[in-house]
Amino acid sequence: MSNTHMSRRTVAVLLATATVGSMAGFMPAASASAPASSLTVADFRQANPHAEERNKRVAVHVLRQLFEEGNLKVADQYIRADYIQHNPLAADGREAIKNFIRDWHARFPDHVYNVKRVIAQGDLVVVHSNPVFEPGTRGSSVVDIFRFDKKGMIAEHWDVVQEVPETTVNGNDMFGTVSRPRTNQPGPRWMTPLSQKVATAYFDTLLVDKNPDAVRYLTPEYYQHNPTIPNGSAGLREQFTNFFRQFPNLIVERKRVIAEGDLVAIHAHYRLNPEDRGQAVVDIFRVGKNGKILEHWDSVQDVPSTPPLNDNTMF
Repeated sequence: MSNTHMSRRTVAVLLATATVGSMAGFMPAASASAPASSLTVADFRQANPHAEERNKRVAVHVLRQLFEEGNLKVADQYIRADYIQHNPLAADGREAIKNFIRDWHARFPDHVYNVKRVIAQGDLVVVHSNPVFEPGTRGSSVVDIFRFDKKGMIAEHWDVVQEVPETTVNGNDMFGTVSRPRTNQPGPRWMTPLSQKVATAYFDTLLVDKNPDAVRYLTPEYYQHNPTIPNGSAGLREQFTNFFRQFPNLIVERKRVIAEGDLVAIHAHYRLNPEDRGQAVVDIFRVGKNGKILEHWDSVQDVPSTPPLNDNTMF
């Protein structure tokens, strides 16, 4: 195993230590008799007067219809023709998505998207999912981020994709909720400012400022869903003190924060040094009413070395 590979593995494991029940029935709110594929923009707006809730339901609807049904009509309905793509393996534009889905659905006709949690703030929606391409496989941990325009059309997309491993050291899968209440739905919206403040302060103190004292923001149990990290916050201060000594040129750039209720998603670029391509990471935190971080999920993806199919970077 090369030193470079070992370094990247160290980042994925150690950084994830700090930052790092399915949403059954999370379907667009429509009449019981209306099939999901027949829903219109007007249906969503009528059922969900608040733009953020409407955008959440549209994002889930589009993902399921495209990947599970191969329904290209939803792309015409909800995605702008000049759609901006940040996945390095895909080109810009609505027609590029449609071409991709034609090929994908032909290869994986039994694909199930398995949406787990959805967060919205302003014009951004985060969808945390476990897509399973073929029955019987573990699938991937995927975080999709969508930006909606003022007309309710999807204008831009980022994502992070990670394979789901066979086992985890903490006994938790990459998607469930362990802390109480055990729901994948965001908590009450009045918690949003507190949750965003706490999660951002923790992230910036630890990873931007490289200050291990940031572990004071965590509860002792700190439930972990990164498959390589044990539960609990004990020992993290020493572990990160050693890590920052090992990688003094570490650079972590926070790109965007999306918070709703007790859930906060932080999209960031992690690099060992200025020359490193690094990793795209989305960390999702759950914050308790006492202002301490209870639980953490993430997806981590290396920034590829091959030339991307668009000019937008992953961030």
